[in-house]
Amino acid sequence: MQIEQAPTEKPYTKPEGQRRGLVLVNTGNGKGKSTAAFGLALRAHGRGKSVKIFQFMKVPTARFGEHRMFEQLGMPIEGLGDGFSWKSQDQEQSAQLAREGWERARNAIMSGVHFMVVLDEITYPLIYGWLPLEPVLQTLRERPHAVHVVLTGRRCPPEIIELADTVTEMTLVKHAFQAGIPAQRGIED
Repeated sequence: MQIEQAPTEKPYTKPEGQRRGLVLVNTGNGKGKSTAAFGLALRAHGRGKSVKIFQFMKVPTARFGEHRMFEQLGMPIEGLGDGFSWKSQDQEQSAQLAREGWERARNAIMSGVHFMVVLDEITYPLIYGWLPLEPVLQTLRERPHAVHVVLTGRRCPPEIIELADTVTEMTLVKHAFQAGIPAQRGIED
């Protein structure tokens, strides 16, 4: 490790632009895409802002750690899918659920009621062809001025990346799974 001098002056100039709703993307092959989105949701909720979370690959009855905590906090989180694609018994049903879920998410965004709407794992229905890209792009472009939208998932379509205000790519450096260690509750659920 190389030691470096801590900055003594502000390393940036304060932006002069107008505040508005942002489109934020967490993508890449590394861990932490959903976790980072949930962190933003918690930050907004902590400021008294209305937040809605949609999970495109989780089933509506999912009870992962985030579901239990958000329920305790009174933050709505909604599973829209039927689980991981390789567990699906019917890909057309998965596609139909994605399209129906998108309509609910789109309505939440366009209503202007929520400060932030999280579209967790939305990239998968897009890249699998279950959900057309253009309506998503149109909604992101035409959403109410103050609504923030956070999208997560691997292989985010370049059209969304181009439109987004902030894009973070999580890079896989090392993963316990590669060493034969299975997923663990409270870490990867």
